Amino acid sequence: MSIFQRLFLTILFLSLFFPGTNNLLAEPDNQEHAPHRSNKGEHGSGHWGSRKDDCFKCNDNMRQRQSPIGISTTEKGPLESINFHYYPTPLKIINNGYTIQINYGNGSYITVGNTRYELMQFHFHHPCEHIINGQSYPMEAHLVHKAADGKLAVVGVLMKEGKGNDFIKTLWKYFPKEGENEVVSIGQKIDANQLLPANVINYYHYSGSLTTPPYSEIVNWFILKTPITISKVQVDTFKSIFKKSARPIQPRHGRIVKENN
Repeated sequence: MSIFQRLFLTILFLSLFFPGTNNLLAEPDNQEHAPHRSNKGEHGSGHWGSRKDDCFKCNDNMRQRQSPIGISTTEKGPLESINFHYYPTPLKIINNGYTIQINYGNGSYITVGNTRYELMQFHFHHPCEHIINGQSYPMEAHLVHKAADGKLAVVGVLMKEGKGNDFIKTLWKYFPKEGENEVVSIGQKIDANQLLPANVINYYHYSGSLTTPPYSEIVNWFILKTPITISKVQVDTFKSIFKKSARPIQPRHGRIVKENN
């Protein structure tokens, strides 16, 4: 029997008796377009990372840098400044099944040290995903940026109840209606600077992952310490559509969280 015949029979045997083998040869999920997830039932956020189809990507022992995490003990010291270069863009708002996502036009970016990250999109979670010194906030915004090497930088903005937020008011006005997945309004321009708190100097930093499938560990997290305000009505409006869109807290596994002061 030739080596080619033996190889063919080996592959045939594996495919018949171990059908999952074929999946190991498949291409990994696209990082920017994670599989659609509902925020309800067995596909809800409480099950992300625990269902069988997610285990290979998340729940094995090799995954040590998952997000979100609880932040309490930190290493204090100087950190690189986050320099924001955001510009207005036409509004493009998407209901992706588990949150509202606003896709951003080209040309807006941040720099951290010598690395430039392009702003791709921002979205929201209820309740907040990161717990700060035991405190949870009603919501958290994530501004997602991508570097030339494919690594991501996510700026987290904590949102506490208080005065109504004019920027959020504009976004909520264009919520996709039932049956709609996307709303594009060329005439309505938005500026992501309006989502930032007055103080963008102080933040927490750690290495982690996406908080939605496929949970890729390619994220530099920058959690701004100063929250912005959002009214209870605005929180309730989001909650009425997305009951819960936050992933549970993940093990820290000895990771160092840095904090500037």
